[in-house]
Amino acid sequence: MASSSSFITEVFRIGPLTITNTVVVTWGIMLVLTAAAWAATRHLGLSPGRWQVMVEGIVAAIEEAIRAVLPDHYRQVMPFIATLWIFIVVANLVSLIPGLRSPTGDLSLTAGLAILVFLAVHWYGIRSHGLKSYLRHYLQPNPILLPFHLISEITRTVALAVRLFGNIFSLQMAALLVLLVAGFLAPVPVLMLHIIEALVQAYIFGMLTLIYVAGAIQSQQLKHNQKKE
Repeated sequence: MASSSSFITEVFRIGPLTITNTVVVTWGIMLVLTAAAWAATRHLGLSPGRWQVMVEGIVAAIEEAIRAVLPDHYRQVMPFIATLWIFIVVANLVSLIPGLRSPTGDLSLTAGLAILVFLAVHWYGIRSHGLKSYLRHYLQPNPILLPFHLISEITRTVALAVRLFGNIFSLQMAALLVLLVAGFLAPVPVLMLHIIEALVQAYIFGMLTLIYVAGAIQSQQLKHNQKKE
């Protein structure tokens, strides 16, 4: 039976540290996105060209999606959510390049992204309401529910990591099996399925992150408004 390790290979070592293809591709994606962001924004003008229009369209679409969930704080969370969305989209689609595998098909990467989301949620919550006020909401509506709140935080973080990994890994396995059985007779349907699923999974991961962040920011704000009333 194939496992995720069949897609993970050692590229080189730095002392006792093993550098896998997941690490190399991930850093490559980050470097490419950094260079692309620099190139796309270095000549912005009032009379936009084709590339500026495309970039502004992507940014506007992401901003609108974030504003629909978090209208009062969308500027605050925009850099994090937008970066996460763009990175995951590219990481999911990179396996369309011959010889490369999507790093999101490696549980270690998706676990890292989930931990990053976990930390970001609490950072935004503490930044918006202060440490004491934010931690107090874990005792609401009754302190006896504290263990359940903590379990919920852990399980949703694990679910984020496993969901993205499972879907991308299974998608790569399905594409591999189809190509082994049908050869290159059906490349277009496979490519279309891969692209659609990659975009959908990136969207789901980003939206769940946005909902978690919005919950951390707005939970205390809602209680504060209720007290005023």
